[in-house]
Amino acid sequence: MEDIVNFLQTFFKLFLELTVLFIFISFLVSLLQQKVTEDNIKRILDRPNKWSGYIYGTGLGALTPFCSCSTIPILAGLLSSKAPFGPSMSFLIASPLLNPVIVILLWTFLGWKLTLYYVIIVGLFSILIGVAWKGLGLEHSVKNVRVRKQNTNHKTDIPRWKVALDDAWTFFYPLLPYLLIGVFIGAFIYDFIPQDFIVKYAGGDKPWTIPIASVIGIPMYIRAEAILPIGDALISKGMGVGSVIALLIGGAGASIPEVVLLSKLFKKKLVIAFVFSILIVAISTGFIIQMIL
Repeated sequence: MEDIVNFLQTFFKLFLELTVLFIFISFLVSLLQQKVTEDNIKRILDRPNKWSGYIYGTGLGALTPFCSCSTIPILAGLLSSKAPFGPSMSFLIASPLLNPVIVILLWTFLGWKLTLYYVIIVGLFSILIGVAWKGLGLEHSVKNVRVRKQNTNHKTDIPRWKVALDDAWTFFYPLLPYLLIGVFIGAFIYDFIPQDFIVKYAGGDKPWTIPIASVIGIPMYIRAEAILPIGDALISKGMGVGSVIALLIGGAGASIPEVVLLSKLFKKKLVIAFVFSILIVAISTGFIIQMIL
């Protein structure tokens, strides 16, 4: 009976904390996105100094949509309006992996130091992947994309804070099942899974868990809202931080729904390059963080 009470306490505490945090961050990001339009992004990416375009692409990716699938419509608009290919690809990689929700949740669960390492490593990879794809001539593997821009003037007479509050709820409501599942599993691991079991099969000293975790993340389509409570519980039981980071990047960066959507924009060669690049980022980041810690 005591274990069940502890489980319920852990569950409701985690759920309440994450709900408040997610809605608050979603509200702030919506306010920011009302300022940063697709046209703004295109102008910022199209810089005379090409290197600065990659840096801006990565930075803007960190300020935009919450998941990989919601990045695709913006990317399609950028490609349709002839935004530079390389910086646009840096934007594609950074957007689902460096968005404010993931960064704040990482900070909450794993501390500022690990979060800083994560942001720097993934940010550098986002820049390098954009440069590499441009150098390999993969821009020729983009299909002819035409996107009709939507009219958003109907929101101009609504106060921005009300739009942001509505957006925050709109973002949160579809993710509620993922959040509940993630918190449930995380609380269950906290209170019922023996530490020896986790250490034996997925301990931090077992390097094969990092590449396996990165591969598992893609078909599972694990959202950050679900994997981070689970990952925090696994780490507390002895699982390597690098494995959790690899799982997060694999699931958030190259989910199956995103790959399907990208196949509408990219030819097969570029889709394969995308999946391969995300796996490299997941495995490399996992190993680097594991070694640093």
